[in-house]
Amino acid sequence: MQTTANNSALVIIRQPPYSGSLARAGIDTALAHAAFERPLEVLFMGDGVLQLLPDQAPESLGRKSLARLLASLPLYGIEQVYADAEAATRYRLDLARAPLAVVPLTASAMGDLLRAHDNLLGF
Repeated sequence: MQTTANNSALVIIRQPPYSGSLARAGIDTALAHAAFERPLEVLFMGDGVLQLLPDQAPESLGRKSLARLLASLPLYGIEQVYADAEAATRYRLDLARAPLAVVPLTASAMGDLLRAHDNLLGF
């Protein structure tokens, strides 16, 4: 886990993909926040880890895939992305196949991550 600077923010995404407007709002908020070049990291927790599933086919729901948007996070300077390891295991999600590099965290490590940030933005 990277040490964060003052006024750092953590975007916490708990919504599964395509479940409503909050599912994409977390990613959009992260991208908007990064545009101001403030320290920012992203954590996918609980059902939010489902956004990291590879090969999603949301077209049947009339939605666009979030995979390209997720893959663009490092291009905006968001290089530290974490995932709830327990949730990933529960959903049998292979994080190595996610659309971007993520670091799996235990519950204890997630607690440390939350305490390390000045601002928490939850979706």
